[in-house]
Amino acid sequence: MLTDIRVENVTKRYGDKTVIEGLSLDIRGGEFFTLLGPSGCGKTTLLRMIAGFNTIEDGTIYFNGKPINDIKPYKRDIGMVFQNYAIFPHMSVRKNIEYGLKQRKIPKPEIKKRVDEIIETVKIGEHADKSPNQLSGGQQQRVALARAIVIEPSVLLMDEPLSNLDAKLRVEMRTAIRDIQKEVDITTVYVTHDQEEALVVSDRIAVMNFGQIQQIGAPLELYTRPANLFVATFVGTNNIFDGRVDLSGKVPGVRVGTLFVETPKLSGEAADGQSVKVAIRPEEMYLSAPGNALDGKVKARTFLGRYVDYEIVLPDGQVVEVSQDAGDFANMLDVGETAHLTADDKRVNVFSADGGHSLMEM
Repeated sequence: MLTDIRVENVTKRYGDKTVIEGLSLDIRGGEFFTLLGPSGCGKTTLLRMIAGFNTIEDGTIYFNGKPINDIKPYKRDIGMVFQNYAIFPHMSVRKNIEYGLKQRKIPKPEIKKRVDEIIETVKIGEHADKSPNQLSGGQQQRVALARAIVIEPSVLLMDEPLSNLDAKLRVEMRTAIRDIQKEVDITTVYVTHDQEEALVVSDRIAVMNFGQIQQIGAPLELYTRPANLFVATFVGTNNIFDGRVDLSGKVPGVRVGTLFVETPKLSGEAADGQSVKVAIRPEEMYLSAPGNALDGKVKARTFLGRYVDYEIVLPDGQVVEVSQDAGDFANMLDVGETAHLTADDKRVNVFSADGGHSLMEM
């Protein structure tokens, strides 16, 4: 049976400092659930509470409805993958993977069967008899993952497992981890500060800041309808504007300088004339004709093959990022030219003036 995890009103303190207070969440059996947030937000602390490495001052954590607060870490039936791999340098790949099974006194024929299977799953068969210092960082991470999974834990916990890899290996390994997790079908809690990584691997993501959960949702939900300004700016890139709600027309909208954007999904909480923050992603802004538009000057242009990225300075000095399909190369704007900007009215997000909550229908 797949293991679901329930975290109910948990609190963690270090002396007089409260790191997490009254936090609750539910993780479904078999899902890839990511804790995402900046350094110091409490995500690793929460993971270590689930693992049993950190005490819990208040609240309860459940595995399949059973409280685990008082269960020792080694009895929680978890597999753990650390940031620094934590594989034994004096053992071969195979012996590293066998280690946990031998500790559990699994019969030798069963050990061989399981190790052979997991080596195939993580695609390190040709390296089975090598020592760790003969492996690349990505290969070492596969060994660490194999060692955690081979014991067949009910829960897999991963703490920034890719942070020590170079950019190319990170991309390769995040796909591998996602594929392996789905193949073995295990409840996984993953910690990262890399929002792109989280979007790629996760079924759902909990965005954290200052020990509190800001929003939980599927990657698409977090990206398209962030719950507050923090989530909007942490998950992907956004241009943030000061604006005002305009309900004078048939369709509600917001005004940002000289640009009016219809926002039919604006919630009933928004009042005419209300000051708001408006978030528009670079790929949601378009170069257009003069008129209902924001006008600015091209400060920089970066050609990326299929896309062209612009930095455009508005009259008030704000720099706006715009990402466009390259399309007809002859129509690309040059530095110094005037740009007229409109926005995708279906994807604009509007927040309260303090950024604390969304004014969009979710």
